[in-house]
Amino acid sequence: MTRVDFYTGVDDKSELARQIAVKAWRQGSRVLVHSHNEALLDALDRHWWTHPPSAFLPHARAHATHAPQSPVVLGSAIGDLPHCDVLINLSEQTPGFFTRFERLIEIVTTDELDRQAARVRWRFYQQRGYALHNHDMASVR
Repeated sequence: MTRVDFYTGVDDKSELARQIAVKAWRQGSRVLVHSHNEALLDALDRHWWTHPPSAFLPHARAHATHAPQSPVVLGSAIGDLPHCDVLINLSEQTPGFFTRFERLIEIVTTDELDRQAARVRWRFYQQRGYALHNHDMASVR
């Protein structure tokens, strides 16, 4: 069964997604960063090639020909990607394909609309019997 982790009280959703993707990649896992917001995915793609300047996170957009070989993929749909380790959901909705992954990461900011959408997703997973893990990022600042 997919492990579901919520990271709540987050200031910068994109930065935490990058940090989690880096950690997962260094541990040998492959990652899909999911969002329906193509502008967000484009921004992540550009930003992750240059920031931080001293680090490198190999990644590709899902539609790139080399995406199946990339350890981190940014996309709005998974298609036929060959990996199913970690899914980082940056969408407001529950990804319909999350059960394919070993681990699902939900990142929630302090914004009230984002928190409300996350509560709906939490209940969805809870009602289906998933063990939920919450990491309060406000307490680690």
